[in-house]
Amino acid sequence: MNRFNIIAFTHSSAGLEELAKFHLEQELVCAKMEELKQRLKLSEVMYLSTCNRTEFLMVSEEESNEANIGDFLAAFNSEWDQEQIENLSLKAKSWNGINAVNHLIEVASSLDSMVLGEREIITQVKDSFNFAFKHHLCSDMIRIVVRQTVETAKKIYTHTDISKKPVSVVSLAYQNLVSKVTDLESRVIVVGAGTTNTNMVDFLQSHGFKHFTIFNRSLENAQKLANKVNAEAYTLEDLKTYSKGFDILLTCTASSEHIIHKELYHTLLAGEEGKKYVVDLSIPNDFDPSLTTEYDVDHISVEFLKGISDANLQERRKELIKVRQIIYESIEEFKEIFKMRQMEIKMRSIPQKVKEIRTTAMEEVFSKDIAALDDNSKETLEKILNYMEKKYVSVPMIMAKEFVNQKKEEE
Repeated sequence: MNRFNIIAFTHSSAGLEELAKFHLEQELVCAKMEELKQRLKLSEVMYLSTCNRTEFLMVSEEESNEANIGDFLAAFNSEWDQEQIENLSLKAKSWNGINAVNHLIEVASSLDSMVLGEREIITQVKDSFNFAFKHHLCSDMIRIVVRQTVETAKKIYTHTDISKKPVSVVSLAYQNLVSKVTDLESRVIVVGAGTTNTNMVDFLQSHGFKHFTIFNRSLENAQKLANKVNAEAYTLEDLKTYSKGFDILLTCTASSEHIIHKELYHTLLAGEEGKKYVVDLSIPNDFDPSLTTEYDVDHISVEFLKGISDANLQERRKELIKVRQIIYESIEEFKEIFKMRQMEIKMRSIPQKVKEIRTTAMEEVFSKDIAALDDNSKETLEKILNYMEKKYVSVPMIMAKEFVNQKKEEE
């Protein structure tokens, strides 16, 4: 288990400006992860990136202690000098072994999220794993860790009230917006095609909104979201010349500065007057808040939404004792799962060994004796050997499981 490490950078520990340094467009993820595997001698790696965190799940090829953050940073970006590496090292967090498993469960259960009980993160964990597994970046160890993580998070969301009262940024933004905008013909500009905006667009489309225009740094990702809602897709650069107007502006990017400044906002208005609605789910804001003093705009920001969620968060925090108990039980269960999995891996060679012994016995040791048998005797012998081979393959695993269960009961 010591081979499993997690290194993380979050909005709270590193700040969004530093966090942006670890953002990778999806088309670059595979190459960068393969580079990390080679330079750090990793057997598995998984990249998890959201609007407020970037985490690297790593499995080293050999038994090791906690991952060296300095070595990781140097491998991630060879252009960083020693001063930059030392500065970023102070803002990193790392976990090793079973503590890393515990951390990932807490992340997927939203205990480490900006908003307690925000369920979007469990989907992000699953999607990141599926991508890594599909592209052969990770395999068995990360697979069983993520499986236990997802199962535990689902159990927490099902058997506690930690997510019952709406406090997530997307849910509150959606509820707040639709309470103010009743015209389903409203034109929606979407800036950023990440998970947060995708979820928000899904909510709005389900509600009945249908006029979307998607802008994103990567045109390919903008097109993916646009295809879902029958919309047009553009790059962020195209915002500067967009002149079709809008009623609702939805934005969430990883930018460290305001994207929607006065000049750009004036362009987007295209000469239109009247109230506009801006939903800004970025930290820091994509939309310059000072514009609310110059224009008729209803600005729905993360800061505003967090104020709404405080009362519900107090109710959710009452569930933390139950959540912690579920996580504790899950970690204890995972320890046994991991032990059993290691036994299964070590016993993979048993079937082949049994076949080799059988072949040696029949073709070398007892070849003359077998040759002297009549056809019926040979057929009976073949049946006996087939039966014994199957039993010899299954018995060690059964005994191992019984041994593990017995030790667990004794403890």
